Amino acid sequence: MNRYSFYTLDVFTEQIFGGNPLAVFPQAKGLNAQQMQAIAQELNLSETVFVLPSEQEDCDFKLRIFTPRTELEFAGHPTVGTAYLLAHIGLVKPDLSCVNLEEGVGKVPVSLTWQDTSVVSTALQAAQLPEFSDVSPILDAAKLLNLSAEQLHQELLPAVISCGLPFLYIPLRDRHAVDESALNQTFWQETLQGTDAANVYIFAVEGDRQIYARMFAPGLGIAEDPATGSAATSLAGYLYRYLDSSAGTQTWQIEQGVKMDRPSKLTLTFSASESAVTKIQVGGASVLVSQGEMIVPEL
Repeated sequence: MNRYSFYTLDVFTEQIFGGNPLAVFPQAKGLNAQQMQAIAQELNLSETVFVLPSEQEDCDFKLRIFTPRTELEFAGHPTVGTAYLLAHIGLVKPDLSCVNLEEGVGKVPVSLTWQDTSVVSTALQAAQLPEFSDVSPILDAAKLLNLSAEQLHQELLPAVISCGLPFLYIPLRDRHAVDESALNQTFWQETLQGTDAANVYIFAVEGDRQIYARMFAPGLGIAEDPATGSAATSLAGYLYRYLDSSAGTQTWQIEQGVKMDRPSKLTLTFSASESAVTKIQVGGASVLVSQGEMIVPEL
């Protein structure tokens, strides 16, 4: 048996016990995929990250990201949180303003904001731009969410979009409808399980570029996620196509996790030409929660 150190963080928050929890093994060389999956299942957080030497010349570290059930090609809060941790423990030096992380989707640059020698926030740049799925998002969204038809947005329609991990985006009338939503598990299994629309992101637009959101991903072993950076990246494609297709740079604030008593704040910034989104960044603060050591048997 070997011992591996790990840390836990809360991501997309400035307060401990808020945001989205994350476990990171910063020196995971020697672990195989079966061990990584067993560790992620044992910790039972939405994601656990294993940091390895990069296999790409233009990347500083390689990340493997696991939910309790499966490995992901890309995920937002693990990327942002891992970059924060690597800087916090000194594996990324204060003179660096960007670290390049190798993930399944390719190189993911993450910018770092420092205050003296302390990292205060991190922001990923999406490795892939939004792709709208050919999968038809037409479904009984009210039944899926146990809502009335009047609680759905009356003009905006659902869409399936991916920047490496697909989500079904369902716009609702207001934050009260978002809070009152409850995923109909039976209907989800019958209609969405195993499809590109299996991860359900519901949201309401509030005020000036403010989003209030929740996300359900039972197929990944995540009943509800407090903060979903990967969903925030492809949300840029939705906002650009359906709300504001003007060229230039936009910044949106996303509030998530409130219903779970884990309030999270994500900042989404994207640039666009007259025809498409050209660059996406999602960032926020992180807080170190704990440090430990795990005894890992051979598997």
